[in-house]
Amino acid sequence: MRILATKSLTIQPLQAQHYTAVSRIYLEGIATGNATLQTESPDWPDWDKSHLPHSRLVALHEQEVAGWAALTPVSGRCVYRGVAEVSVYIGEQFRGMGIGKKLLNNLIQASEANGLWTLQAGIFKENTASLALHENCGFRVVGVREKIGQLHDIWRDVCLLERRSQLIGV
Repeated sequence: MRILATKSLTIQPLQAQHYTAVSRIYLEGIATGNATLQTESPDWPDWDKSHLPHSRLVALHEQEVAGWAALTPVSGRCVYRGVAEVSVYIGEQFRGMGIGKKLLNNLIQASEANGLWTLQAGIFKENTASLALHENCGFRVVGVREKIGQLHDIWRDVCLLERRSQLIGV
């Protein structure tokens, strides 16, 4: 693991002005073939509309966006208002430095401050780094969704992970 000096890293709310870098980092994740079934990055209005208005974070290393994390509602039904899906992406040059863990832990705190009781993540089983990150932050694998979607005409399995809050809904 490469080490990044923590004093040079700040976590702050993701704003519209960060989106060019956020989109670039998302595209870097897409390029790995193991981050998402998506093949394109949405424009800001579509991204903004699809994510919860709270719990959107960027990690800044010397004012450069090194990574981001945000939540998407899992359902429009009111009974699932406390459940959201996690997205965490780290810029290619910043991977392996512990930034994902800082972002995910801060995202968990933000989600609980906003009343969420369950976070879930869908992660390709080949993405061992992301699986380890989530498990280190209190997520557990609850199942595997076999052949849930295709990426470049190949059926992919996705591990479903969840984290129950120890503060909300207990």
